[in-house]
Amino acid sequence: MSVSASPTTATARLLPGRPVAEKILTEVADQVAALRAAGVTPALATVLVGDDDASAGYIRIKQRQAAELGFASPHVHLPASASQRDLHRVLEDFNADAGVHGVLVQHPIPGHLDYDRALQVLDPDSDVDGMHPVNMGRLALGLPGPLPCTPAGIEALLAYHGVPVSGREVVILGRGATLGRPLAMLLAQKRPTANAAVTVVHTGVADWPRYTRRAEILVAAAGVPGIVRPEHVRPGAVVVGGGVRYEGRRLLPDVDESCAEVAGAITPRVGGVGPTTVAMLFRNALRAAQRTVGQG
Repeated sequence: MSVSASPTTATARLLPGRPVAEKILTEVADQVAALRAAGVTPALATVLVGDDDASAGYIRIKQRQAAELGFASPHVHLPASASQRDLHRVLEDFNADAGVHGVLVQHPIPGHLDYDRALQVLDPDSDVDGMHPVNMGRLALGLPGPLPCTPAGIEALLAYHGVPVSGREVVILGRGATLGRPLAMLLAQKRPTANAAVTVVHTGVADWPRYTRRAEILVAAAGVPGIVRPEHVRPGAVVVGGGVRYEGRRLLPDVDESCAEVAGAITPRVGGVGPTTVAMLFRNALRAAQRTVGQG
């Protein structure tokens, strides 16, 4: 099967994220049912600021998924003209509501608002994205807490597909706060599905392909469409496309599809890391609810 627009034949094994997400979400649904039987309804609250169609669509998808899993999903929609204080007030209200266990602020928010300032208002234990500074600190120290969703999803994806990570050389192309940096910390931890030798490189390094060509596992996390091409990949390596950019509704991945001609295994252009990211968001929300009854 070819995954490239070119006439050459792809040889890489595909590493789809959907079966990984389905397994995780089945486990989440079973544990949600147990919580509800004990009188606790997990609640994942969402906040949307403005009228961006794509953001509104993502919220609807998450609300549908929440309903399927048995979560309550309170939602606040603020106008695009909302002030920073308006946003903080919503988050403070959710912090004070014992019936709300996880909170998601849909990103991006209007340019006059500061997402990082708003995130710091949120109770770190309710941060289902795992991006609060306290949670990033917990990750750095190896302490329990909500994990950043895309990095945690990548670890789960590799484990599900039987890709050995421990002791292997992982190179991450990209140093962003949402993926590259937290993934490096996660995969370096001493755990059977991690414990790797991790190198983080970025486009500010003139000869970054020198690093990617030696990787046994290469994770593209630069957010630069098509930056990773076959000549940047070690033959037989595992390639994970984590970075994307959107042109309207069109997804533009970091990894050119022709890399499947060189890689030993590769995530698909669509349905790779994305589904596992969403699954980890709900896992974080579940664990936040479990902590309220002493299970987390």
